[in-house]
Amino acid sequence: METALDKSGPGGASRRDLALVAACTILFMAASVVFELSEKVSTWTQPWERYQLDELPGTLLFLAVALAWFSWRRAHEARAELARRVAAQQRLADALAENRRLSLSHVCVQEEERKELARELHDELGQHLNAIKINAVSIRDRASGRLPDAHAAALEIVQVADHIHGIIRGMLRRLRPVGLDELGLTAALEHVVQGWNARNPDVRARLQIDTDIDSMREQQNIAVYRLVQEALNNVGRHAQARTVAIHLAGAGRSGDGRKETDNVVVTIRDDGVGSPVGRQDGAAGLGLVGMRERIEALSGSLAVEAQAGQGFRIIATIPRAGVERGA
Repeated sequence: METALDKSGPGGASRRDLALVAACTILFMAASVVFELSEKVSTWTQPWERYQLDELPGTLLFLAVALAWFSWRRAHEARAELARRVAAQQRLADALAENRRLSLSHVCVQEEERKELARELHDELGQHLNAIKINAVSIRDRASGRLPDAHAAALEIVQVADHIHGIIRGMLRRLRPVGLDELGLTAALEHVVQGWNARNPDVRARLQIDTDIDSMREQQNIAVYRLVQEALNNVGRHAQARTVAIHLAGAGRSGDGRKETDNVVVTIRDDGVGSPVGRQDGAAGLGLVGMRERIEALSGSLAVEAQAGQGFRIIATIPRAGVERGA
């Protein structure tokens, strides 16, 4: 429940206190007149005249004025210190906002470079490698039965070309999510989960999407995809889990007034060994630290919860609009 002080603010409280002091002063003066307090004090201090106690009221008055001056000085210094702290906090908030903008810009440049590199690998290197394989297949077929050495060399070239093709496909998947530009985030997440299940047959990853994620901007798409990708990599390397659950849903109303559908919450939970006793959230790994910076640059948040023997849980809240804080 709000108090009257909360409703009226500091200015109203100061005025009430000042009115209370004035009223008490008037009441005290009235009581002094009624009871002739000064005469009674003079009578009480008459036997102690040699100690000059009749000067005590003036001394107390001076002390009261000096204490009022002392309080005013301390209040002035407190206001100045508060103003300095507010200015420092504002500078810190501006620096954090600028850091988020720079981080987001860095992520955008990095993803653009990855996209260009993936395109070059696919269009240039892939085509030339395919031409080499076609020529090697032609030589293999023509030399079959007549030139055993040429046939063996051509077959080896075909095998090397297939091996390089596999390496390039893996690089393309790491550089740029498969199908993200053409099919959307849902298809890209399904593809990465299916591929991870194929590479880790002893662990089962399940993907559940309960909100529209294909209408988000590219920055949010990349952030969600990289988060799921990094979390699955961590599970495969460290968790010793049997199952991984990935859930994407719309968020509830946030503190800054965004509507229910303005946020996407990504929850990733595994049933692995969890975190050793005493290990803190900040020790979750450099990959998740990078993901935290990426998500916070989009005005989102990332939380990692871990307990020994109970697995990891990652909860990321990402605004669809991605408006930077402090901008």
